Amino acid sequence: MNERERNHERGNSDPWAKSREHRHEELRLYGLNAVRAAFHHRPESLRKLYLVQDRIPLLQPMLRWCVAHRIGYRVVEDEQDLARLAASAHHEGVVGEFLRDAPEPLTSWLHHVPQGPACALWLDGVGNPHNFGAILRSAAHFGVSAILLPKHSPLALSGAAARVAEGGAEAVPLVRLGRQDNAIAQLRSAGFALAATVVKGGNDVFDVSLPQRMVFVLGSEGEGMDRELAAACDLRVSIPGSGAVESLNVAAATAVLLAAWRARL
Repeated sequence: MNERERNHERGNSDPWAKSREHRHEELRLYGLNAVRAAFHHRPESLRKLYLVQDRIPLLQPMLRWCVAHRIGYRVVEDEQDLARLAASAHHEGVVGEFLRDAPEPLTSWLHHVPQGPACALWLDGVGNPHNFGAILRSAAHFGVSAILLPKHSPLALSGAAARVAEGGAEAVPLVRLGRQDNAIAQLRSAGFALAATVVKGGNDVFDVSLPQRMVFVLGSEGEGMDRELAAACDLRVSIPGSGAVESLNVAAATAVLLAAWRARL
């Protein structure tokens, strides 16, 4: 790679500057799997790439895209620069800036979701980015059709969540719900049953009959699920355990619930 390529920063004299007017539209991803997955699924969203020398062989397709489409990239000499960009030491030698995908409206998603078995996750108050990333990874592994976000939920994909998801963030669409009662009615009309996931008092998820088209509703890490929403669900399920601890955290519980659903297909 020649010097011109190493400092390929077309249209921006300051390689570390970021346009204020577009900042809210972009998502800074880091970690090899997260960045490569985003590029694989939506290369046209790539806006800037930073990498260390050792990552050049693995990221050749991205570098060729940058050259062909006049996208700025920089080979960084000091990994601390990447750590500052990512606000994390877990950047794995690459940081990419991508346009952010807005969540799809529920009506649009339901129009395209295929017939037959399908599972979605309704995240009611989940906020920890590492838990969100772990949920996305499990969702991708088990073939979840969508993550459903309440109308006013502030939850959004972050660099930390995408890194933990290890590429899963690109495999599972985010869907924005409307008013809660309308969302429930729309899901039921499309053949989905809603299962409230509760710590105690629910049916054993390993014994209960689970519908092929279902939505697991998961509560927040601290307060759990909204009671009104739980009451509106079609069934309540719990994960049995030894009692040595009160419960699994929401990310671990999600993996168990999805495995139980998948085993019944």
